[in-house]
Amino acid sequence: MTYELIVNHNKGEIAIALLQDKKLVELHKEKTNNQFTVGDIYLGRVSRVMKGLNAAFVDVGYEKDAFLHYLDLGPQFKSLMKYTEDVIKNKQNSSSLMYFKPEPDIDKNGKIDEVIKPGMNILVQIAKEPISAKGPRITSEISIPGRYIVLIPFNDKTTVSSKIKDEAERERLISIIKQIKPKNFGVIIRTAAEGKATADLENDLNDLISKWEKIYKELKTARPPYKVLGEVDRVSALLRDLLNEQFTAIYVNDDNLYKDILNYVQTIAPEKKDIVKRYDSKLPIFDVFGVEKQIKSLFGKTVYLKSGAYLIVEHTEALHVFDVNSGNRAKSSASQEENALEVNLEAAEEIARQLRLRDMGGIIVIDFIDMYNQDNRKILYDKLKEFMKTDRAKHNILPPSKFGLVQITRQRLRPEVNIEVLEVCPSCGGTGKIQPSILFVEQIEKTLHYIVTEMKEKDIKLAVHPYIESHLTKGIWSKLNQWRWKYKQWIKIIPMDSYSFMEYRFFNALDEEIIV
Repeated sequence: MTYELIVNHNKGEIAIALLQDKKLVELHKEKTNNQFTVGDIYLGRVSRVMKGLNAAFVDVGYEKDAFLHYLDLGPQFKSLMKYTEDVIKNKQNSSSLMYFKPEPDIDKNGKIDEVIKPGMNILVQIAKEPISAKGPRITSEISIPGRYIVLIPFNDKTTVSSKIKDEAERERLISIIKQIKPKNFGVIIRTAAEGKATADLENDLNDLISKWEKIYKELKTARPPYKVLGEVDRVSALLRDLLNEQFTAIYVNDDNLYKDILNYVQTIAPEKKDIVKRYDSKLPIFDVFGVEKQIKSLFGKTVYLKSGAYLIVEHTEALHVFDVNSGNRAKSSASQEENALEVNLEAAEEIARQLRLRDMGGIIVIDFIDMYNQDNRKILYDKLKEFMKTDRAKHNILPPSKFGLVQITRQRLRPEVNIEVLEVCPSCGGTGKIQPSILFVEQIEKTLHYIVTEMKEKDIKLAVHPYIESHLTKGIWSKLNQWRWKYKQWIKIIPMDSYSFMEYRFFNALDEEIIV
């Protein structure tokens, strides 16, 4: 299994495609001016306390106040408030918690108005980005994630990821952390720490301690709402969480991003720095690596499977439904039950991929093809759990019901990735009527004639939709060969997956678009 990361910077937006064995499994989009990212830490001010909701609304600078529930305060809330107040009032002379006296934990069944009042300054962290008409969801249980560990202030516990199964390794990691972690800081040891040396863990811890020191320095002069610590950008966060020996390449089409990513990889994994590559072709990076084509085929309402079966995907605000259809997929030699199992297993693998790809959250209901054999239902359930092991979002899968329905709850931290794949015809503007195709080719040829005879351009490239490219290049006496013979020069036709059906553009020898 190999991984590649394709990073496309375009028009104020960064799109990040994660490929697993050349298949698109995750797609992230981030505005370059995005101010509210999961993990950002803010000094906010309490706007309202809602006793009925047992929650408060906090001004963190977003157009809608952020939502803070009592259960998201964290047991050490009073310690955090005392520390924050002492730093702002210059009573806390160091970021170290060595001599800080923690306050008693709050009652887990308490009331919000017992610990929070309107107008209070409060240190919070973005837990969910603004989604739809809602403001950010926040927590005051601050955590600072690194590559191998997560640092939690005011909590003296050390825990290990449940994915590390070897008991001896778990004890080794706990022993190392207890020797190096400072007082009044808790640590969660991540799965990536398995097998790592003490020096690796200590370097990661020191980096996180330096971030805590930055929070301390920012708090001394901060006035709410104010961001005191920003989470690393989406690309770096992905690399921090995923980068391993299975990563073979990271392609970036922007100079500044390339330098930032290279520096980050050199910091967290110097031995992997050679996999970061600057993409400098004029052709769109997503087209060259087949990402655009996969996006077009995977984000529609209907998703086709290799066997001929297909999925229908429907959405509401908090519910997503997958309907599995066998289509023309049926082996005459197999029974209905065997056919149903094969289609369901193929669909389960694609659905696990779709959940990651579209970043769906909330309740997901899958209507699999009915199976009456209990053993087959068990096989499907186990396989679906296996396919979803690579999903980093928290999720829970219920066994198939007697109606063949499987329910999944999946954590959603960011807005769902939803891409409109249906295109409005550039020629008819949605009316349903276009000029005859023979006139379209004639229009291209007229433009070409003007570029060659009037503008005197050489080494011309024509970029068109793949279907048009196939039409223009088919046969010995194709349109392309006719043009080359007629104009006595080399003309190249480039298929572009991202183009609409009747879109075309000409480029010169310097790959600059020729405007006619």
